[in-house]
Amino acid sequence: MIKNVNEKRKVVGIDLAGVENRPTGWALLRGSYVKILTLYSDKEILRKTLEVHPLIVAIDAPLTLPRNGKMRLADREMKKLGCAVLPPLFPGMKKLTLRGAHLASKMRENNLEVIEVHPTSSRKLLGLPIIKDVEKIRYSLLKLGLKGDIKKDKLTIHELDAVVAALTAKLHLCGKTVKVGDEKEGCIIIPNLNV
Repeated sequence: MIKNVNEKRKVVGIDLAGVENRPTGWALLRGSYVKILTLYSDKEILRKTLEVHPLIVAIDAPLTLPRNGKMRLADREMKKLGCAVLPPLFPGMKKLTLRGAHLASKMRENNLEVIEVHPTSSRKLLGLPIIKDVEKIRYSLLKLGLKGDIKKDKLTIHELDAVVAALTAKLHLCGKTVKVGDEKEGCIIIPNLNV
């Protein structure tokens, strides 16, 4: 799968924490090479992302609030697909959603394309482990042909989710994803390898 997922184009995946004092996983994917970092502040995340000039940024966080009720169309549709996402107004998610929306806005102001992703759902759809076992996830990503920092021991689930977010962004560039939801409330991008 990775062999068919373009060459040198750079994408960034971010597994965003709800608050700045918690670790955010950040991954740059270029071809099959991955660079992985743990970042904290919005300023640091924005600076590092802008510095590498990615074609697209995939953020693991809701980037929009529902227009009505507690769930967006995207959240309801993901549940129908068997992908368990936490809605933006779920307890503890509102801070993450507002932070994600803020960072996405800043990145878009700098002419970056930003998409919302859900790495656990991406792993499920790609046939990778869905349980949060870091070694099994890391090994499955190595088997896909990824190189670079993915070879390091002791990666965190946040760092690995950032890698899966970046992989989803790369698939999106290659037309191998679908949008779940709508443009009014926001879409979640998931892999669709049948296209």
